[in-house]
Amino acid sequence: MKNNAQNRLENTKFSVLDLVPIVLGASTFEAINRSVDLAKHTENLGYTRFWISEHHNMDSLASSAPTLLIGHIAGNTKTIRVGSGGVMLPNHAPLVVAEQFGTLETMYPGRIDLGLGRAPGTDQRTAMALRRYRQETVQDFPDNINELQTYFSIDNATAPVRATPGEGLDIPIYLLGSSTFSAELAGKKGLPYAFASHFAPTHLHDALRLYHQNFQPSAQMDKPYTMACVNVIAADTDEEAERLATSAKRFMLGVIRNTRKPLSPPVNTMEGEWSELEKMQIEQMMHYSFIGSQEKVARELEQFKKETQIDELMVISHIYDHAARLKSYKLVGELFKAQETAVYSS
Repeated sequence: MKNNAQNRLENTKFSVLDLVPIVLGASTFEAINRSVDLAKHTENLGYTRFWISEHHNMDSLASSAPTLLIGHIAGNTKTIRVGSGGVMLPNHAPLVVAEQFGTLETMYPGRIDLGLGRAPGTDQRTAMALRRYRQETVQDFPDNINELQTYFSIDNATAPVRATPGEGLDIPIYLLGSSTFSAELAGKKGLPYAFASHFAPTHLHDALRLYHQNFQPSAQMDKPYTMACVNVIAADTDEEAERLATSAKRFMLGVIRNTRKPLSPPVNTMEGEWSELEKMQIEQMMHYSFIGSQEKVARELEQFKKETQIDELMVISHIYDHAARLKSYKLVGELFKAQETAVYSS
């Protein structure tokens, strides 16, 4: 595609969020292998980081143990940063998280990110089982982050409870969210902030505004850093991309119907698949979806960057066919590679 260095997503990093989707007819073992293959592929394309989400009790996703998957991905790649998008902190004791990510950082130094969320990543009954039926208060998440940061701090060396490995290691923490709560908290704590606009677009602009308004420099960062996760499905033509996107729409349909079945093959049309109300709900959830040819996706991503001024795009692609999924990431990768080439040669 033709490139213009002046308007091609300048200074924007591109990364990957992977939910480790299980496709219809395949096993969880195959889902994990596909994620490893995707990580290798995106590493070769120059993506910045590869994050794994945490979800539980879902037949459609194999990401219930993100820490184990992060280690597996990191062990099968060489340079790409690998992390959690995110660890749902209320599900875990902060000490355990510090020890696990301290171990990962020790094994793969300089490559591990710790993204933290406060949603359960599952239904309420499963959340209660994970949390041993303890009710969460509004202050628990900030307190747990403080505790986690304490375990990573070298100043904790004389404390009676310490994280080994973990203590004194440089493991960047990111706060994730789909509302304004974590945005304001991330700003006050001087941490980078990632918004889940791939399924919850409503509060994106308010969250970014509050983050910037509340930002205070910290030991980790001296200026704000924002990320947004978006759905991207790129193909040779707009028509082919729209057809591939029906798998993502059917996946979202399962979410609102609470059926959560494995990712299904694409269909030629969504007519008859959903009601008008369901169509409206899914179109709202997938508002920040960039579907089409490379040229169309480039134009729309540039507009998104202009409107949000984010520093980094996290790309998620629910595509049934693995080869088509790899190709989508390749087409997107060519956008920022073309930008880098133009900048270096100008």
